[in-house]
Amino acid sequence: MRGRDPPPARGCADVSGYQLAENVSLAGRNTFRVAARAAMMADVSRADALAELFEFAMLREGPVLVLGEGSNLLFAGDFPGVAICLTMAGVRIVQDDGDTALVRADAGMNWNDLVGWTLARGLCGLENMALIPGTVGAAPIQNIGAYGVEVGEFIETVEAFQRDTGQIKRIAAADCAFAYRDSVFKRESERWVVTAIELRLPRRRELRLDYAGVKEELAAMGVDTPRAVHVAEAISRIRTRKLPNPAVLGNAGSFFKNPLVAAATADALKAAHPALPVFPAGEGQRKLSAGWLIEAAGWKGFREGDAGVAPQHALVLVNHGQATGAQLLDLARRIAASVQERFGVALEPEPRIIGARFDGGA
Repeated sequence: MRGRDPPPARGCADVSGYQLAENVSLAGRNTFRVAARAAMMADVSRADALAELFEFAMLREGPVLVLGEGSNLLFAGDFPGVAICLTMAGVRIVQDDGDTALVRADAGMNWNDLVGWTLARGLCGLENMALIPGTVGAAPIQNIGAYGVEVGEFIETVEAFQRDTGQIKRIAAADCAFAYRDSVFKRESERWVVTAIELRLPRRRELRLDYAGVKEELAAMGVDTPRAVHVAEAISRIRTRKLPNPAVLGNAGSFFKNPLVAAATADALKAAHPALPVFPAGEGQRKLSAGWLIEAAGWKGFREGDAGVAPQHALVLVNHGQATGAQLLDLARRIAASVQERFGVALEPEPRIIGARFDGGA
């Protein structure tokens, strides 16, 4: 069957709907820009090619990794299996009732491009998530969010390839189990490959401005009556100042999740450390600022060789040039261990770690 035979050891083999290459460098496929290689890479241009591709991958008896722009992972070593990159990047409005529109976007589309596309058509909702790196396909997996908004609020349907059946399924938002930086697609990553999403976006909504200096940035821009496009611009400016550009300094954005703790724990920490930012997170829970905890533990701007912590933001680990994934992971473990020792709070990594376990710094 076409696609079962491995391609030549060098060069590429064109197959219907995907292209294969062996022994591929991943340095340009991850925003940390760490050196790593994949035994095989498949660039996929059609979702209906995934069944044949996974059949081929199973015959190789190796692991499979679905790779977007590599903005939310850390390669701690080479990848011995097949790395799959979805290149489909179409977007269109499939329904429009005047008040809201249903937008369908393919998994390979750049996320920030989608934000701009929707704003240009007068649609609101995604403006607070401007400039988040990565692809559309990664958005529901991580339930990405920023400045008080999460993508799960707007997703109506996720289209995903189900690996155990070989079929493409449409999954309603209620069945996606969206939570803070979590979803069924993240918990069952060996089962699902997100191929597209559909978002229900309004033309008018109350803007969310009460977060992390957004109002102040709008005022600095001279905007008195903001619209969604102004909010996107303000947040893009804030992110550009606070976070290093991965094109200049290798990083994967926020490396640690903001920890969720019991309300009583948060109250005790706040009493001991009045400057600690604490946010509501549902009944009986509070969300703490991981960046504040890391900075208070003395890590902001730290550098050891080429592995370090961004001077702009303590939440961002950076590769100054030649750091390996293993060195960055070791630094992350040490940071987590020091926060645990000082504050009694466990930190969890936000990026997926390939080739090693995080183990909480223990």
